[in-house]
Order: sequence, then structure tokens, then C-alpha cells
Amino acid sequence: MPARNTPERRHSPSPSNRDTPHPLVRLGCARQVGGSAPGLSSTAADRLRGTETAAIGTDAQGFEVRPSEFQHAVQPLHQVVIPHIGLLIGDMRDLEAPAKDCTDDGAYDVCLTAAPLPITGAVGSPVNPVAVK
Repeated sequence: MPARNTPERRHSPSPSNRDTPHPLVRLGCARQVGGSAPGLSSTAADRLRGTETAAIGTDAQGFEVRPSEFQHAVQPLHQVVIPHIGLLIGDMRDLEAPAKDCTDDGAYDVCLTAAPLPITGAVGSPVNPVAVK
């Protein structure tokens, strides 16, 4: 299957949001800035592409493991998944209250919306995320 942002993919039907994973990953280090942190390995890029994950959100400063697996790359997974699969990334999310709510009632599926500011040419923007069960 072609990558998300290739010309072939742009003109083909995209999967519905119901069928496309948008995981929120609670790493438990929301208030930790710098230093070592848990996260995804750069090898996760194939899995993210293979499952057609459209977006991912974490409570960490980044969603990669720190220190980086590569000496000269600070966020290698960002450098691969943003331009090559078009993955939307939401870092530094406060996932404590949603995690508790999901644990309390056992329902882990939510409708998540996170509209960015409309900034022409931007590659990042603050969002106002809203999760509805």
C-alpha cells in the first residue's frame, strides 16, 4: 500500500476514521522534560504505517524513547513518520484524567477531535483536544 502522502494515496479513497487507529499512549512522564524517558522505538514506523495509524498522542515530550537510538537524531521517529506517512502527532497531552475515567468504566474508545490553528505553511500548532465517549 502506498504511503499516506504519495500522489497515489492522495487520489485513492482513504480509510474511514472508524477503521483507522488513533492511539493515545500514556507513558506516565507528562511532567518530565529532558533526560531519559519511555517511548516507541524507531522500528515502530513500519507498524504505524502497516496499521494505517492516522494520529498518535502521548503525555510525553515526544513519543520516541529517550535517549535517542541514533547518535545524531533527536526525534528520529518524528523525522520518518511525519513526512513519509503523514502521521499527526500530539505530544505533551494530559492523559491522567482520561486514563482514570477509562479505567473506572472500562470503556477505552473515544471520539477525539483536536483542531489546530489555521496557520498557512505551519508544520505544528497548538490544539484544543476534546474526547467524547
